[in-house]
Amino acid sequence: MARPWLTTILAAVAAFFAYAAAPAGAQSGPPGGSYSSNELISTGHRFFGTVSGGLATVIEKAVAQYGQPNGYILGEEGSGAIGAGLRYGEGTLHTRDQGQHRIFWQGPSLGWDIGGEGARTMMLVYNLPAVGAIYNRFGGVDGSAYFIGGFGMTALVNNNVYVVPVRAGVGMRLGVALGYLKFTPTATWNPF
Repeated sequence: MARPWLTTILAAVAAFFAYAAAPAGAQSGPPGGSYSSNELISTGHRFFGTVSGGLATVIEKAVAQYGQPNGYILGEEGSGAIGAGLRYGEGTLHTRDQGQHRIFWQGPSLGWDIGGEGARTMMLVYNLPAVGAIYNRFGGVDGSAYFIGGFGMTALVNNNVYVVPVRAGVGMRLGVALGYLKFTPTATWNPF
């Protein structure tokens, strides 16, 4: 039986984190170090391929809300949840002035969430002062509602560095969960 009080609490927490994670206005990265919407959309179309129909809309929404990122990650991930969940992924961090770096992520989640997915992921990274700043835990709220496939966008934050994952997933997922992603330079099974 569904617990409406739990859904209400999770919705309130999700709204709080969405408000807290959103910068006051659009920001731009360091001069010469940021990526334009057109560059991101072009890269996303090459990366996501034939499933990239809604990509431009999602990226334009992210850029309108957060500004131009000074880095992005392209990778793949898998996740699953029955109330509590886990997510694991790997990819490459791209920056203009600090090069490309292999990166891994993993993290737990807890909430009203059920299902599993495999996703190609493009993460927009904002206010990254140095590559080492990405190797932290980035917390936020993830909401998913799709059957078979779809695009989704969330926002994660650690201090003033924002990571906005844009996922094109395949699977079944429904719910809202609190969690974090921990980024590491090497693969690990430990999500904590």
